[in-house]
Amino acid sequence: MGSTAVLCLLMVASVCGEAAAERNLVYVTVLFRHGDRSPVKAYPTDPHQESDWPQGFGQLSQEGMRQHFDLGQFLRKRYKGFISDSYQRHEISVRSTDYDRTLMSAEANLAGLYPPSGQQVFNPNLQWQPIPVHTVPLREERLLSFPLSDCPRYKQLMNETEHTEEFINVTIKYKDIIELVRNKTGLNKTTVETVWSVYDTLFCESRHNMSAPGWVTPDVMGKLRELKDFGFQVTFGFHKQQEKSRLQGGMLLGEIVKNLSKMAVPDPEQKLKMMMLSAHDTTVAALQASLNVFSGRQPPYASCHIFELYRDDNGSASVSMFFRNNSKVEPYPMQLPGCSLDCPLDDFVRITKLSISDDRDKECQLPAEGRDKEVIISLVVSSCLLLFLIVLLLGIVCWRKDPISNRGYHHVINEEGREES
Repeated sequence: MGSTAVLCLLMVASVCGEAAAERNLVYVTVLFRHGDRSPVKAYPTDPHQESDWPQGFGQLSQEGMRQHFDLGQFLRKRYKGFISDSYQRHEISVRSTDYDRTLMSAEANLAGLYPPSGQQVFNPNLQWQPIPVHTVPLREERLLSFPLSDCPRYKQLMNETEHTEEFINVTIKYKDIIELVRNKTGLNKTTVETVWSVYDTLFCESRHNMSAPGWVTPDVMGKLRELKDFGFQVTFGFHKQQEKSRLQGGMLLGEIVKNLSKMAVPDPEQKLKMMMLSAHDTTVAALQASLNVFSGRQPPYASCHIFELYRDDNGSASVSMFFRNNSKVEPYPMQLPGCSLDCPLDDFVRITKLSISDDRDKECQLPAEGRDKEVIISLVVSSCLLLFLIVLLLGIVCWRKDPISNRGYHHVINEEGREES
């Protein structure tokens, strides 16, 4: 009886193993944050200003370059046998936002992913080869830079968020630290949502062994970190998260889902195997919020969200997601809520559709009630202005007709026709 049970288990394991072997990787999308950088700006009383940084503010550091070179080597190892050992231009497409730090992160990553070999070596003293990284001007970027500021409805949602009980409670809880930052930094305005910039500056300086002012204690840094993470939650979730996603990160998710669906259809002519996207912490957070898998914490430097598309021999497709936020451990699986770890593509498309807008421009318009209120206010202001102009005009006409008003200083024409004053 025991031997029969063992035999059955072995048969089941064998069948499962064969089924797993039939699952073939066909396409990968990787989205990562840039590497370590200098602060984006300094606060007014900061002892360390832009001249203290080798390349100025917001620039990738050498540590950031190493982080992305290491990530490129990781991707090379992970996808060995899937992508070619040598760079093949049809196999990979790379896009970045138009910032120095994201463009350079992509380049450092590709240096680790595709070290030149054979005919690709153009200089024997240089273990590097140029690989194209595409971008668009910042004013045209609607795919990789969030939050986008072109959406009235999103601004309204943020205003609603700031009036929720939970948000007000956080403001009260951290009132003292917000006031401390205002007094010590010289900033005119500090709020729950803006103190993150002070934390970011102090964090960057500490990573580069720059001394901190006396008021920056471990307790202060801890509270600023909590406020920074809360700022991410507020921006992409916390209140009406799904609607915020449809107006922000859902734009990127929609593009990714479209590509996954396209690549799931067998096409002998299709050679693209990897889409690489180089962006920011807010990009990763916006995407993960739209997937409802965001942890609520700022994605670290060089963190990488991975989508892997698999196709079975029977033609069915599935999606697996992973997040690499620590270079010392393997990326951990991320499960889309409502689906399995290896999520059937049809289910993946169905579940994510709730966070993807079919017409974002239309959804960005204010609801009718909001528009009516704005129209009424505009009409009242316009009417008051018109009434003022009418009164002013009547006053001028009356003044010109009143002879008493002309008794002041004026020119007199004498009998000889000479003008005197």
